[in-house]
Amino acid sequence: MAIEEAFIMQRARQLYWQGYPPAEIARLMGINQNTIYSWKKRDEWDTTPPIQRVTTSIDARLIQLTSKDTKTGGDFKEIDLLTRQLKKLDNGTPVTQPKKKIRKKQNFFSEAQISALRANIIDSLHWHQKTWYENHHHRNRAILKSRQVGATWYFAREALLRALTGDVKYKHQLNQIFLSASRRQAYQFRSFIRAAAAEVDVELKGGDMIRLFNGAELHFLGTSAATAQSYTGNLYFDEFFWVGQFANLKKVAGAMATLKGLTRTYFSTPSAESHEAYPFWSGEAFNKGRSHGKRVEFDTSWKTLNSGLMCPDKIWRQIVTLQDAVDNGWDLTDIDEIREENSPEEYDNLYACTFIKNGETAFDYNMLLSCGADGYDEWPDWKPYAMRPMADRPVWIGYDPNGSSGKGDSGAISVNAAPLIPGGKFRTIETIRVRGMEFEAQAAMIISMLTRYNVQHIGIDGSGIGEAVYQLVKKRFPAAVCYQFSPASKRMLVLKMLQLIRAGRWEYDRGEYDLITAFCAVRKVVTPGGVITYDTDRARGVSHGDLAWATMLATVNEPLGQEGGNTMTVMEY
Repeated sequence: MAIEEAFIMQRARQLYWQGYPPAEIARLMGINQNTIYSWKKRDEWDTTPPIQRVTTSIDARLIQLTSKDTKTGGDFKEIDLLTRQLKKLDNGTPVTQPKKKIRKKQNFFSEAQISALRANIIDSLHWHQKTWYENHHHRNRAILKSRQVGATWYFAREALLRALTGDVKYKHQLNQIFLSASRRQAYQFRSFIRAAAAEVDVELKGGDMIRLFNGAELHFLGTSAATAQSYTGNLYFDEFFWVGQFANLKKVAGAMATLKGLTRTYFSTPSAESHEAYPFWSGEAFNKGRSHGKRVEFDTSWKTLNSGLMCPDKIWRQIVTLQDAVDNGWDLTDIDEIREENSPEEYDNLYACTFIKNGETAFDYNMLLSCGADGYDEWPDWKPYAMRPMADRPVWIGYDPNGSSGKGDSGAISVNAAPLIPGGKFRTIETIRVRGMEFEAQAAMIISMLTRYNVQHIGIDGSGIGEAVYQLVKKRFPAAVCYQFSPASKRMLVLKMLQLIRAGRWEYDRGEYDLITAFCAVRKVVTPGGVITYDTDRARGVSHGDLAWATMLATVNEPLGQEGGNTMTVMEY
């Protein structure tokens, strides 16, 4: 067996042992599904005892370390540690005498495990999460919340408890449906649910759907799943302010929970007032078409909704800011650090639950949303977990530095698949935001992309530390371009991006919320000389807009008027 094939098989086996189904492994790694099944049957992956799975991984690592010609002190320490661990795992049972197999139900929870799980979850809740738990019985909940307050983590655990309850009249009331902007985001729910089950020694298996021993189904869907209306269960709609065509999607998603006893939970960080979900949140949608005498006033201010309130449209609403969480005992986030890392506008939007006002950004928010795609379903050539996610497909990279935060430099990297035909689409397939790294480390991160992708263009903003990063990158990639910005050049970047968006020639994975936030941060400004240009807040330590500028530094390699393919055109600014 070739070394490369052995490595691929080992990686596939590890993913299978982590709970990924063969179909998903085949898709993520870009290999034939039948090959996975063949390896699985031949090497008896299912019957391998847990201890042997661990020892196999340790053996592979030991071989890797001992085969190194030059070993560091850390290598010797790791070899010693792994060797001692193998001795602990060895219980003296001869390999020729396999242990008796004990068959048990898949995804099974005993009564004791359910009780322990419930205790674990309830004891771990913070103030705002306790409020959500106490109000989980409402048919409709709409929650506006800050980032980083454990919403996805909590609702995953709440749903698991509801799936395991025995106090339901109909079996479909045990089903839980998670709907996110992309399947990648939906899998976050799956990850949290598996982690919660592991706390009581239960290993959950399943891909897009996990079926528990009691018949309960847990579905993990992206918004591109047109068949979502065929499912029935309690609905959890994640980040609904960050999906396109919300009005239509709400009709489809809402149909999943129309039966008596089912609930709908909508929760999200706010985006812009122009979003289709804003009338739903503000009550305008409820009053639409009603006569003046039958209209109901909605107060959706923080003061009114901070503790949660049942509103006239029978939707329980709540607003939870980061400050609210911290004031009530949330100690997992350093709020002062968050304020330093974000501009006041970005903090207000993402952490203080303030909507972006209409007409303040250079890019139309709804047009940005229309460019979103579910990469897992709509990009068949994208294998995010493969060694070469885009194989030999040409990519263009943009890098935007953001000065120093006092804890090292910061910046953003955007990787974009270039169109193969004239007028084809760009796709932003990977974004990286780095903080606390000196410019040498950031340059090394860009250079590492050369082994993962077929890079044909690297555009670097030469301001601040960008010039130093450029000098290092140019040694490995001589075709890298250093752009020195001016009001005219910034305007050209934005105009090129606007052209791509209007023409439907740009896509990104819907789970890239930070990317859209960055584009919303780009604003039209007038210089003291009266020149119209575009800019973002570049205050010390603020990463506002960096991912947007990095993306534009990649796509501008195709100049205005040249809707070409993958021919690199170097433009000096």
